[in-house]
Amino acid sequence: MPTTRRSRVLAASPGQVWATVGDPTQLPRWWPKVVRVERFGGDGFTEVLATDRGRSVRADFRIVEREEGSLLRWAQDVEATPFERILRASETTVRVERARGGDDGGAPARVTVEQRQRLQGVAALGGFLVRRATRRILDEALDGLETVFGRG
Repeated sequence: MPTTRRSRVLAASPGQVWATVGDPTQLPRWWPKVVRVERFGGDGFTEVLATDRGRSVRADFRIVEREEGSLLRWAQDVEATPFERILRASETTVRVERARGGDDGGAPARVTVEQRQRLQGVAALGGFLVRRATRRILDEALDGLETVFGRG
């Protein structure tokens, strides 16, 4: 699957950053367009997103990997949803680690956000446009974390 990856150093310890990025209910604080997160049980959650036109869109996700304190990976459930028209699969990974030069006190933290998407049908022809939009979304997510923690 094509992968888009962005990183940033934040002015907070990995533990402080993990407390936010490791909890999907905190996504509205830093992930673009997420208005709220609703739990639907187990390792799944639903994002309620605001569109540019003011409508709400729901997207379901399941956590597929978690390494406490350092990695969270979630996959979007696209089957039988409007997203199925353009996506075959979509997976997001957030990694938190001590940045180079960080001391044992933990600051600063490096956060890497990665999104892997497999496009469906005609949408696959516009892969470069999707990658560009994905870079923008990931940069906005990192901007959101920078607003919460400051830049390292």
